[in-house]
Amino acid sequence: MERLRQALDDYMSDRGLRTTEQRRLIVDTLFDTTEHLTIDELLEKVRAVDPRIGYATVYRTMKMLAEGGIAHELNFGDGVTRYELADEDAHHDHLICQECGHITEFEEPLIEELQERIAARYRFVVTHHKHELYGHCREPEDCEHRKRAADSGRVRQTR
Repeated sequence: MERLRQALDDYMSDRGLRTTEQRRLIVDTLFDTTEHLTIDELLEKVRAVDPRIGYATVYRTMKMLAEGGIAHELNFGDGVTRYELADEDAHHDHLICQECGHITEFEEPLIEELQERIAARYRFVVTHHKHELYGHCREPEDCEHRKRAADSGRVRQTR
């Protein structure tokens, strides 16, 4: 986490950007969450602390974080961009429920090992990758994520 904060400070300093209170709140909120947040979700969280923060400020800050390699922009095929911290020391992959939108992070050393063997077989050097598995929660009718998503109006219909 400290490495990312230092990278952010360096990025902003190199470009002559100021660390405003609003930017700091947005960054701290992102650093404090384990969720994959949309701009709207992040805006809701930061406005709970400072209602003066606008959509454009959150949007520009997240674009800056992505350009600086501090955050990853994630697109899971639903037309919504989500953000997560770009922590190189904690690589993970994603399970994405196409019914309720829940995203589960997972780490699987066997997948990583297999990818390395495949790359070696083809004399290929992998610089980075994404592994996303799409499907639905095991029991959609009992899915707690789906119930919460329905209550908030965020259920996706895929059929």
